[in-house]
Amino acid sequence: MTTAATTGSRQARAAATRQRIIDAARDLFVSNGYRSTSLRDIAAAASVSHPGLLGHFASKDDLLAEVVAGFEEDNEKAFDLIAAASDSGELIFADVARRNARTPGYLELFAALTGEASAAGHPAHERMRQRYARLHRLSTDVLDDAALHGTIGADRDVAEESVRHSAGWDGLQLISQYLPDRVDVVQMLEERESLWALPYGWRDADSPGPAATAAGPLPPVFGAEPAADDSPGYEVGRRRRAQILADASRLFSQGGYGDTSLRDIAQAVGVSKSTLLHHYPSKELLLSAVLSERDSAIRMRSESTHVERAADALRAIPLGARVSALDEPGLIEVYAVLSCEAVPAVHPAHDYFTARFSQAIDYFAELFRLARIDGDLPEHRDPEHEAIWLVALWDGLQYQWLYDRDAVDVGAHLRAHLADVLPT
Repeated sequence: MTTAATTGSRQARAAATRQRIIDAARDLFVSNGYRSTSLRDIAAAASVSHPGLLGHFASKDDLLAEVVAGFEEDNEKAFDLIAAASDSGELIFADVARRNARTPGYLELFAALTGEASAAGHPAHERMRQRYARLHRLSTDVLDDAALHGTIGADRDVAEESVRHSAGWDGLQLISQYLPDRVDVVQMLEERESLWALPYGWRDADSPGPAATAAGPLPPVFGAEPAADDSPGYEVGRRRRAQILADASRLFSQGGYGDTSLRDIAQAVGVSKSTLLHHYPSKELLLSAVLSERDSAIRMRSESTHVERAADALRAIPLGARVSALDEPGLIEVYAVLSCEAVPAVHPAHDYFTARFSQAIDYFAELFRLARIDGDLPEHRDPEHEAIWLVALWDGLQYQWLYDRDAVDVGAHLRAHLADVLPT
């Protein structure tokens, strides 16, 4: 006869086993990386059988979501505690970021889940979408209080600033893992908070206005040159290679590089694995081709905009972002997944993203430097800081858009941000 005590004891043991699995997964994800950790590794560390683990978690993705949910729950509690201990109107985002940086594994696992769960069919997709909604509410509450006490400019749109700030913060957390010597998340947030105190689009009335002629010349657009398929073979071979790149890009964006096999790609294309290897001899070379294809598309679109002033080149960015969202969502998807997945140094795309983030910041820093010489960028704004924040904001907005495409207009937010930075 089953008693209430027996049932309660069984439930307590199950809960303890589940927590032991979560703790083991967190430790292994942090020490070995998400992709390098198998469910069997976690089962062994938790002292349970592999089937026993599957009785609690159907997949490694489910476990990752649970681990990060624990981080997020702790983070929201810390957010509330920091807010309660702060003075009225005080901005606390840098303090929360400082705590995140001290939490072992938080940034790495957050980045992994941000990319992994961006595909609509991912089991953690809805949980991450809800996370962004909660973060927006928390940020809006802080900014509302700051506006009430005059900590931020009275003419700033709190709801819009909240979306952009959380997006920039997300982007900074990712970029800092590729460029730790160049991007300090806490320092960047502190600098942004100080800029919020100024009215929207502010410039010193005594500073000189825009110059009549541009300093120029503008720097060349960063990224890979458009690749011409001049390999020998019939037209059918070129079409086949284009199809392989398209299907590989789609599969990488849905399941990540690590969990997508060459056999999966060959099956999607409708060819044998040997035929696929004839065109791309290794998975690493195929990944490189996918990333180069993405860069080439972006470069060609950027070079189609003919402007002479650096500020105009920067102000043209929102239009390009809008075109990407409408015409090339797959490029955004594969970039989001791979840029997050490639954080571990052993990933074959890690060096690519390290170089790309560095090149992007260099490019935009030069544009902002020229814009300041032209008198378009106010003197109180630092070109390097604005470049880092623009790259982080753009990436962060794209992540948010992948979770709620109807609610987030990447182009509109970039336009509003640049109107603040480069007032006309």
